[in-house]
Amino acid sequence: MAELEARPGAEQWVPAAAGVDELRLAAPQCRGCELWRDATQVVFSRGRASASMMLVGEQPGDREDLEGEPFVGPAGRVLADAVDAAGIPREGIYLTNAVKHFRFERRGKRRIHEKPAVGHIVACHPWLEAEFEAVDPSIVVALGATAARAVLGRPVRIGQLRGKVLLPDAAGSASALPAPILVTTHPSALLRIEDADDRAAAFTALVDDLRTAASAAV
Repeated sequence: MAELEARPGAEQWVPAAAGVDELRLAAPQCRGCELWRDATQVVFSRGRASASMMLVGEQPGDREDLEGEPFVGPAGRVLADAVDAAGIPREGIYLTNAVKHFRFERRGKRRIHEKPAVGHIVACHPWLEAEFEAVDPSIVVALGATAARAVLGRPVRIGQLRGKVLLPDAAGSASALPAPILVTTHPSALLRIEDADDRAAAFTALVDDLRTAASAAV
């Protein structure tokens, strides 16, 4: 009960039937969970409302929290390279996160990424639902387990679903899917691979998944 009280959810701050620009303007006022207290700012989204592909990540990182845009840090550079390698026009992509504020643990002057709790994913989900409605993408790519859980409404093992296009009426989803869904790894996972050959193979796999998603969006 205490957790529910601390994270009332974003519903009351999400404007009804709003476009992307209206959602971006409203998001800084959100107090749906406690993460807004320590974050520098809300990090909402980047891209056009007319984009055919929506990429959903976990949450902003340190760089994103400071700059106010998603995927502008090291993981964002990996993702941008993968998008380019897949031959996907960047103007056709809408970037967002399942959780809109940076959750971290402070160690001295450093802020260390801390994975969002399920309560944060649930609290922030009304924003993601509103984005689905406003953008109406042809395909949604969930980057990593947190994003996949937010999109599918249930815990996900990346290895079981990776690279498969899940249709809106797919069995096993907790609610109706907003569009065809493809689950893949988060680009930050590639940054943790020390072996160069393994890292290159992981990058190729991410590019292949993005190509599959692009093909499904046509």
